[in-house]
Amino acid sequence: MPKSKRDRPITLSKTKKKGKEHKESIVNSIRDAAEKYSSIFVFSFENMRNLKFKEFREQLKTTSRFFLGSNKVMQVALGRSASDEIRVGLHKVSKLLRGDSGLFLTNMPREEVESLFNKYEDYDFARIGSTASEKVELLEGPLEQFTHEMEPFLRKQGMPVRLNKGVVELISDFVVCEEGKPLSPESARILRLLGMKMATFKLHLICRWSPEDFELYKEGLDESDVEST
Repeated sequence: MPKSKRDRPITLSKTKKKGKEHKESIVNSIRDAAEKYSSIFVFSFENMRNLKFKEFREQLKTTSRFFLGSNKVMQVALGRSASDEIRVGLHKVSKLLRGDSGLFLTNMPREEVESLFNKYEDYDFARIGSTASEKVELLEGPLEQFTHEMEPFLRKQGMPVRLNKGVVELISDFVVCEEGKPLSPESARILRLLGMKMATFKLHLICRWSPEDFELYKEGLDESDVEST
């Protein structure tokens, strides 16, 4: 009699969490890179898109290195104070690693880095909970961009639609989203169907460090703020 598949042994081993060794590896990588590259930048990001960021990182991999992850781990790597910083002045960089931020270490000229970061942006569909950048309203009448098969789906998203001779039709004006308000799941789906991209993935430089100087880019900050943070 064939052996039942139910009798096969199943491994119940748990996936190991990233622990001390993983953190130490990141710290060592950052410290090695800090010795290798001539400049270190802190940058912040909004509407992160992993695929787009990977493409941007690939463009610069021959001259630069990016680090994203735990701000606390990156701070430890650089040094949190003048007494434990790995190079003179890096504790100022460490103090600016807050929120959605990362490190960019490079041998590229400062002007080239500034130009790349200032120009880089990519548009994508906004996610649920994102803030609408504008009001979107559909007016009563035919919606010829949608096929008749989509009419039940549109109704499930709260749109007042019907089929009129095989054409999807709005029976009254419909507000998809309001400027400045968070997107509901239904709003996000409708905007995607409409092809409207409201999210801008963008990187912002916060500061630059080199052995010779330290420069702040973010408005409203000065070196006294960094020292007192």
